[in-house]
Amino acid sequence: MVLCWVLVATAEQPPQQAYVSSAHPLASAAGITVLKQGGNAVDAAIAVTAALAVVEPYGSGLGGGGFYLLRRAAKTADYHFLDARERAPLAADADLYRVDGVIDPLLSLNGALAAAIPGIPAALDALTQQHARLPLASNLAPAIALARDGFAIDAVYQERASWRLAALQNNPESARIFLQQQQIPKLGWTLRQPDLAATLTMLATQGGQSFYQGAFAQTLVDAVQHAGGIWSLQDLSQYHVEWRAPLLVPLAQQRQLITAPPPSAGGIAIAQSLLMLQRLPWQQAEPAQRAHYITEVLRRAYRDRGLLGDPDFVSNPTQALLERAHIVELADSIKVDQATPSASLAPSPALHEGDHTTHFAVLDQEGNAVAATLSLNMMFGAAFTVPGTGVLLNDEMDDFAADLEGSNAYGLTGSAANKIQAGKRPLSSMSPSFIEGPNDFSAFGTPGGSRIPSMNVLAMLEYLDGQAPQQWVASARIHHQYLPDVLGFEPGALTAAQQQRLMKKGHELKELTRNYGNQQVLWWQKDSGHSAAASDPRGHGASLHH
Repeated sequence: MVLCWVLVATAEQPPQQAYVSSAHPLASAAGITVLKQGGNAVDAAIAVTAALAVVEPYGSGLGGGGFYLLRRAAKTADYHFLDARERAPLAADADLYRVDGVIDPLLSLNGALAAAIPGIPAALDALTQQHARLPLASNLAPAIALARDGFAIDAVYQERASWRLAALQNNPESARIFLQQQQIPKLGWTLRQPDLAATLTMLATQGGQSFYQGAFAQTLVDAVQHAGGIWSLQDLSQYHVEWRAPLLVPLAQQRQLITAPPPSAGGIAIAQSLLMLQRLPWQQAEPAQRAHYITEVLRRAYRDRGLLGDPDFVSNPTQALLERAHIVELADSIKVDQATPSASLAPSPALHEGDHTTHFAVLDQEGNAVAATLSLNMMFGAAFTVPGTGVLLNDEMDDFAADLEGSNAYGLTGSAANKIQAGKRPLSSMSPSFIEGPNDFSAFGTPGGSRIPSMNVLAMLEYLDGQAPQQWVASARIHHQYLPDVLGFEPGALTAAQQQRLMKKGHELKELTRNYGNQQVLWWQKDSGHSAAASDPRGHGASLHH
């Protein structure tokens, strides 16, 4: 199967307006500031990344990692994918979190031992050197000002902090910075981060590599080791990002999906879902039947994702999973009026990961675009801040299959592919994506852990159905991930009658207690130059234009 093609060049009208869509208004404003200074979409992406590290410490930061998907405008667009996922320390092994023969899950969630080697500082360097127009100092200036001068926290910050209050309280530096007298700060409290401002200033003047070398690296290692972690100077000096070939998958109507390759499991799941749905009458189906089709393709796509791992360590069956024969076999196994019990499908283990990241998208007036999904894993990561740096560390080690036996209750292969190994990147659902055709271009992405691929698929279906961008992000959400064999849905996403129809088909339903996701999307109509963006109404993000 050929996984890519070159889009037919057409007479394109450049976007009439540039857009920045992110999960926080101050981060979107930082991106717009850089665009007004003559920066391109990559410059704006650098500015947004740094600003989110300041204003959304619960979702991303210098102590985390992520994926960046780039569209570079030219006679024929070309695409690039930057893998800035964290790497396991060199002293890590499959028994890292085993105590007296039993895995202790808290060790991979809280504290210094939970932290993998961060990728964001190296990503800032790589983006600047390869694709940016302005110097790093210019692009980091808005974030430095936000960290130095502070900003008023909102209800979202309060909610996120409440979910991780005990972990934050247990780390003196995190409690000092992010809490108010050991408690959730009052609404409007000003969060100032002078240490983080100093670290950002160091990056601005000395480059991202200053994070991984010299005195600063020694400060990180000393703090982590003092707190029981296993980082070394060699871990930091050997960290590097990877420019990988994005996954390019032909769709109907001369469209093409451009999405994240492994170590993302999400891109392949999205591709498989869309390819299966092309063989099913989902657009003509009434709502309950459409939900049935979506559930069944997600069930199969999520089953396959457990086979994947870091491509630098394992051979991923990407080609086989997207082969036409495999897609046809999966689609043909879907029954119109009956749910397929997951237990009847060949097993593959579930992927566990934290459910909060952050996503943003940028489109400039030349047609350059960036979609980026960044993460610390759980809210506030490991809740461990390195004293004197303002750097809050991730707990991405929890994204590995730490307990092979436990993870393999449903099968071995997938867990083995994602087991802890020195220097390895954990598997992720993060899947920044584009869909491009002769007439338009769109960008998709969201936080949400294992629900990221299903949310992206739902938004893409709204796009393919001709809906406006605001509907892409506002549409009601359903989710199935093979195991557990449950169709979850947001409150009110399915009417009582639709629930009855789905249960009659054999689906087990579970209404969730809250809404989820914080999607950011972009759209550019090439023949007119009209452009638009939308932020998820479930969040407090902003889509700003220039």
